[in-house]
Amino acid sequence: MAYAELLTQEQIERIHEASLEVLQEVGLKVRYAPARELFAQRGAKTQDDSEFVKLPREVVEKYRKMAPPSFTFYARDPKFDKTIPRDSPVIVTASSAPDIIDPVTGHERRAESGDIARIAHLINELPGYDMFSISTLADDAPKDQFTISRLYPALKYCLKPIRATTTDHKDTLAMMEMAYIVAGGEEAYKEHPFLTHHYCPTVSPLSMDVLSTENVMYFAGEGLPVYPTIVPNAGLTSPMSMAGTLVQGNAEYLATVALMQMVKEGTPTIYATLATVADMRSGAYTSGAIECGMLHMAFAQLARFYNVPCGGYVGLTNSKLNDAQSGYETGMSGMGGIVGGMDMFNIGGLIDALKTFDFAKAVIDDEVAQMLKRVKRGISFSDEDLAVDLIKEIGPGGSFIVAKHTINRMKTEAVMTKIADRDARIAWERKGALDIQARAMNKVKEIMSKNPESLISPEVDEELRAAFPGLVAGELAAI
Repeated sequence: MAYAELLTQEQIERIHEASLEVLQEVGLKVRYAPARELFAQRGAKTQDDSEFVKLPREVVEKYRKMAPPSFTFYARDPKFDKTIPRDSPVIVTASSAPDIIDPVTGHERRAESGDIARIAHLINELPGYDMFSISTLADDAPKDQFTISRLYPALKYCLKPIRATTTDHKDTLAMMEMAYIVAGGEEAYKEHPFLTHHYCPTVSPLSMDVLSTENVMYFAGEGLPVYPTIVPNAGLTSPMSMAGTLVQGNAEYLATVALMQMVKEGTPTIYATLATVADMRSGAYTSGAIECGMLHMAFAQLARFYNVPCGGYVGLTNSKLNDAQSGYETGMSGMGGIVGGMDMFNIGGLIDALKTFDFAKAVIDDEVAQMLKRVKRGISFSDEDLAVDLIKEIGPGGSFIVAKHTINRMKTEAVMTKIADRDARIAWERKGALDIQARAMNKVKEIMSKNPESLISPEVDEELRAAFPGLVAGELAAI
């Protein structure tokens, strides 16, 4: 597939050169002391009484070239393993919303661990999704079990790759203990690590925090899957121009990837982004804006320039409902991402600028995902698909409907939508005149009615509960 290019080659090179200039002359504020020390050991400029680090261009160029051209997401069931860019696009749920639209009452409330169980099962069953990034927080989590209260129900009901994040290093070690138990031991887990770890260590503008940086360095050192996301917000945390935001965001990516390679050369990573342009009338976080899609297209070009896989939060919406705004915001930026060459899409289920999960939106986004994959598959130009002989055979005024060529392709050439309505109005009315929200919720209820068994054996579950007293139930409740 040929990709749409928003930027010229000259513009890509100007961004690269400008980013190197920023890192060399301005540098970053690196709050995590071990990161500062590592930067200094590898040729960066530091001062004993300062947290600032300046990265000479030759240092950046040396280490950014060590990042490999692919990244693999591993699953508990290896049939769900995905490697980008080979298996692109990989569709991942958007994550960590504090709230949820209750699937029974339809009202917004705080999300709990039982909701994660429902969502995990839904994502496991929907064919468009390749990976479950845990979609919500868990308000019922015990104080010292924030992450494992989210991870446990995800593992109980989803065999696809799971993306997770943690708070501090103690939290990280608890998560890994749970993963080792489920895998049957640390060695077994490390042979096929079914968690992908994700952080935002570089906080715009040009700062590296403590906790996320510590975790990224830890997982890179352990050789476990981890990648960062760069999140500049034009007008607030980056320049109020897309070109300036691209320069700063790219500098932040280069600094982060350099640090990861300094920890362990050849560490796989993803050029992952969530860049936006703020609505300066209110300072609103405009994740659904078309500029978000444009910036992702540009960052995808930069990723190809560096020969690394790319992705990020795209196809999002600021709408509070599954309405026309939700549809066009998801569709426009999602389509921009696929034709622009993104490999990974964090696209599923969230509304209200990443703050709320909606089950119906997740089902609709699954169909959007299938459409994006169809675009990526492109158009076949084999002699048989060109169909010149068939066109000659049918001739003017004929019909292709009963041709073997048609029958062989009727289920594969086009996406057979199940949520989008294509019936005549009279047939639609006969079926209840349901809008897409209602049809999507019917699909949710159909999937949930299967009431699956836990994907963790009773013996392993008992071991988990012994290791983590007071662990949430994480049970899947019917809708």
